[in-house]
Amino acid sequence: MLIDAHVHMNLYDDPVLDSVLNDLDRHRIFSVSVAMDIPSYRRTQEIALRSEWLLPVFGVHPWEAPNYADRLDELDDLITESPLLGELGLDYRFIKEKEQYPAQRVVLEHFLKAAQAQNKIVNLHTCGAEADVLALLRRYDLRRAIIHWYSGPLDVLDEMIAFGAMFTVGVEITRSDHIREIARRIPDDQLLTETDNPGGWRGFTGEIGQPGLLFDVVDRLAAVRGTLAEDIAGMVRANFLRLIGDDPRLAGVRAKLAV
Repeated sequence: MLIDAHVHMNLYDDPVLDSVLNDLDRHRIFSVSVAMDIPSYRRTQEIALRSEWLLPVFGVHPWEAPNYADRLDELDDLITESPLLGELGLDYRFIKEKEQYPAQRVVLEHFLKAAQAQNKIVNLHTCGAEADVLALLRRYDLRRAIIHWYSGPLDVLDEMIAFGAMFTVGVEITRSDHIREIARRIPDDQLLTETDNPGGWRGFTGEIGQPGLLFDVVDRLAAVRGTLAEDIAGMVRANFLRLIGDDPRLAGVRAKLAV
């Protein structure tokens, strides 16, 4: 069993979706499918009816935040419904228009306040805004945080590690010395894996990312960290189970992963 802690299942076109879902079942890849907005969450919920290996979760991506900053009340029922929250965050790297940053922060803080009140895990995008995201995690004392595809400065990484966040390592480990250094620094008990499928791999190669890419991630992580692939898989599974803890909203996930 493998854990893919960050995918966007709604972005697969229907012609390939059946094979993707079959791969999740065949390879026993449990996947957390994050949302970027309300429609993507609704679509992921529909897809999840077809697979026991898929967990749909609700969030508003920073790229979509300007569309929701003045509609926060529309988010609340879905926030309460979702077992964890993501994809959330700030983005100062890909979004160059600084006038969008206040909207990003308004939406993110709305989710973080809810996560604090509801004691929920958050799945976070931090591109170019790593220090600001860490400051907000500290403000709301959100210790159950997944930092998706961290690629920022090493000093902020070390601060996030000390805070207790968990970190997904994904397909860029096959391409980047910086990501490999990050992968070496993450403590054993704070490591998770992801693919960011289908777009993560497509950004490098133009090819649609498939679930089996997670095996490449695990193999490369094992090589970088000087261990075996099965040890990485077991470590990540144990970490995800510990992150879930006794959260009643995730009891079904816990039971499935504990088998």
